[in-house]
This record gives sequence, C-alpha cells and structure tokens, in this order.
Amino acid sequence: MMMAYFVESFWGERNNGFDVLYHNMKHGHLSTKELADFIRERATIEEAYSRSMTKLAKSASNYTQLGTFAPVWDVFKTSTEKLASCHLDLVRRLQELIKEVHKYGDEQIKAYKKTKEEVSGTLEAVQNIQSITQALQKSKENYNAKCLEQERLKKEGATPREIDKATVKSKKATDTYKLYVEKYATVKSDFEQKMTETAQKFQDIEETHLLHMKEIIESFSNTIKDIHLQIGEVHEEFINNMTNTTVESLIQKFAESKGTGKERPELESSRKYELMFLQDFFFSEIVRIIHTVCEEAIESISCPQLLLVSHHWLLHIFLVPLILLDTGNNSVLLNLRNVIHPVQLKG
Repeated sequence: MMMAYFVESFWGERNNGFDVLYHNMKHGHLSTKELADFIRERATIEEAYSRSMTKLAKSASNYTQLGTFAPVWDVFKTSTEKLASCHLDLVRRLQELIKEVHKYGDEQIKAYKKTKEEVSGTLEAVQNIQSITQALQKSKENYNAKCLEQERLKKEGATPREIDKATVKSKKATDTYKLYVEKYATVKSDFEQKMTETAQKFQDIEETHLLHMKEIIESFSNTIKDIHLQIGEVHEEFINNMTNTTVESLIQKFAESKGTGKERPELESSRKYELMFLQDFFFSEIVRIIHTVCEEAIESISCPQLLLVSHHWLLHIFLVPLILLDTGNNSVLLNLRNVIHPVQLKG
C-alpha cells in the first residue's frame, strides 16, 4: 500500500491544503483533455504522412516505364503503398484511443461531482478552522493588550478606579480568549479528522487517475510499437525484393518484354541467295546436257518418234531434281550426276 503522502503534507498555518488538493483533482480532468489533444495531433500528423506516401506511390506509376530499370518502380510503388497503409492503420487506432480518453474524461466529471458532495463537510470544517483561528488570534491580541494595560496602570500608580476598570477589561478579555481557545480545540479536532479522511480520498483519486492515464499511454505506446513492427516488415520485404531483383533478371525481363524476335534475317537471306545461285547453275547445266544428249540421239536413232519419246523422257528425268533443288535439297547435284551418266551411256 502506498504511503499516505497527502495526509502528511497538506496542513500548514493557513490551512490551505484542502484548496490545493481540490483544485489538483480538477486539474486531472484538464490533463486528460490535453492528452486527448496530443494523441489527436499525432493522428493528424500520421494521416498527413499517409496521404503524402499515397501520393508518392501514385507518382511512381508516372515515372518512365522505358529501359531496363522500369520494373524497379513497381517495387517502390508496392512498398510505398504498404507504408501508407501502415500509417493509415495507426490513424484509425489512435482515433479509437481518443474515444476511450474522452469516455474516461466524462467519467472523471461525474466522479468529481460526487466527490465534491462527499467533501463538502470538510470544506465547512476548513472554513470553520480558518474563521476560529482568526478570531482566536484577535482575542489573544486583545487579551495581551488588556493585561499589559493593567500592569502599566499599576506601575504608574494610577487611581484605584482606573485600575479597577482595567482589571474588568482584562478579565473580560481573558474570558473571551479562553472561550475561543475551547472553540478552537473543538473545531481543530473536527477539522483534523475530516481533513485526514479527505486528504486520503484525494490521494486515492489521484492514484486511480494516474494509473488510468498510464494505461492510456501504454496503449498509445503499444499501438505505435505494433505499427513500427509492420513498417519494419515492409522495409524488410523491400530489401528482399531489391535483392531478388538482380541485374540479370532486369535485363532478362527487358529482353522478354521488348525483344523483337530471335530469328536472324541475315542467315535466312544468305541461304536464299545460295539456293538461287545453285538453281541457276544447275538449270544451265541441265540444258547443256539435254542439248548434247539430243544431238547424239539424232545421230544414232533413225526413227523420229523414238527420238521424241527419248527427248521427253530426258526432260522428266532432269526436271524432278530441279524441283527438289528449289525446295532446298542439298543432294540435287549428286542426283543429277547419277541420272545423267546412265542416260548418256544408254544413248
């Protein structure tokens, strides 16, 4: 149990301890209001930061999408959007906390009104002790003055009548002083009892208030801690994404998305011209061979019909390889030679 600090520390000559403790209780509500204002200001800052981060994320989409570096902007955009979301989540949670603080503030006002009624007796006792203290002080001063006056007259040899009058006044002052002393003792006892109870009540109220305020601050701290953990995870994810975004992967992605094809037109053109050259060469050679064969056939064959058949037969023999040559068959020359020599021998 906590030491009774308030009970031991708020007495004093003027008995103003009650007033100090009562206003301190009212200051508790002011502290609650100011704490709510502080959290609200923090939420406003976080909300502005979240909006700025969202704007920044959108701007990443407007950066040039040309070149090998373009995919990196997607990593920046995703990370920045997540950071904006974290700060917006913090705003939402802080706003919920502000509602709790306001609720506690309303409960404080109700508790203060109840406490004010409960300590009204103490307030009256304080007023009584302050009033009786002043009256006691005045009666004491009057008593001392009358006693001194009586002694002075005796020393100066005043007349008996003057001394008697002074004695009567001194006795009256003495009786009044004794009366206030007795009243003060009664009022003092009542005041001390009530002030002791009230001082402890005020301390209990402050203990409860401070505990509640610390719980609010702890909730505030844990909320920020949770969000910072989320922000840390976003940063860690960003680092990993950038680590995985290697130079090779960026170049590969650019090649796959912007590439113009893997077929090389130079190879295709060379092949085409080579085949055209071979085709022209073989065609000229075939024509020459046919001419030679036909001339030899005319000399050796006496029947014109047979000569015509042989001529057509030779054309078919040479046209087939020529067609094969047009399709890109590399064995055309070999086939032609294999066919031509037998024909010449036969002719």
